[in-house]
Amino acid sequence: MKEKITLKDVWVLVSGMFIVAIAVYFFLMPGKIAIGSMSGFLMVVANFVPLPMSALTLIMNGILLAIAFLLIGSEFGTKTVISAILLPIYLRIFEVVVPNVQSLTGDQFLDACGYVLLLSAGQAMLFNINASSGGLDIVAKLLNKFFYMDIGQASALAGYVTALSSVLVYDTKTVFVSLLGTYMGGVILDNFINGFHTRKHVCIISTEYQELARYIVYDLNRGATLYEAYGGMTNEKRMEVVSVLEKPEYAKLIQYVKELDPKAFITVSSVNEVIGNWNDNVRRNRHLG
Repeated sequence: MKEKITLKDVWVLVSGMFIVAIAVYFFLMPGKIAIGSMSGFLMVVANFVPLPMSALTLIMNGILLAIAFLLIGSEFGTKTVISAILLPIYLRIFEVVVPNVQSLTGDQFLDACGYVLLLSAGQAMLFNINASSGGLDIVAKLLNKFFYMDIGQASALAGYVTALSSVLVYDTKTVFVSLLGTYMGGVILDNFINGFHTRKHVCIISTEYQELARYIVYDLNRGATLYEAYGGMTNEKRMEVVSVLEKPEYAKLIQYVKELDPKAFITVSSVNEVIGNWNDNVRRNRHLG
């Protein structure tokens, strides 16, 4: 079933791309660094092609978007189209309002750090709703889909070629900073994305297991699994309730357990990825509602 683009998705696209545009215009361009991104690559190309960055970005994104629709899917492609349109618009606005912007830090390495942090934050917001900022993010998504690579790792791999292209225009220091920034960007992007996707794997041993399972299924709209557990010393049989929850749901469950059974034994671990029909119960209850 195709997911519809919601108002929340549009808000994330608009705000995420605004962050990306700030990173490109105020840190990447004045710092003259070719950190692994399409913008970095186009900065090199701009030295040989007499077109502004906004126009080059629009042209290259058009080519990659066609690939995205064909190989990744219409939802990702449609959302990325919006992103691809927004970036050159934002860049053009900045070109008119703040022309000939200079480095905000006066240091190329600090410009690289500022760019990587802002870009990774914007990218993570977009990837979290199955979108991207266009450009090399599309290449990263392809590597993620077909080779099961982490997005950050895929983004870094796609960006190394871009970073190396800076040797055609810039000095050795710029090439080194670009390669280092590309690596840092991949690591930070994965950390941001993991923050969005982290779930809580909760195991509860309690005499009130039936009530806990009911609360998880019908109040939190999540699945719950029951296991028989035996004490190692007493061989006493207990029931264990296991569930995977989002952070707000986890907080509600812990509060509920404290009120229902203060003596319950609880273990909690973090999960970065859930594969399968984890959201089926949520969708079913929304449909019934």
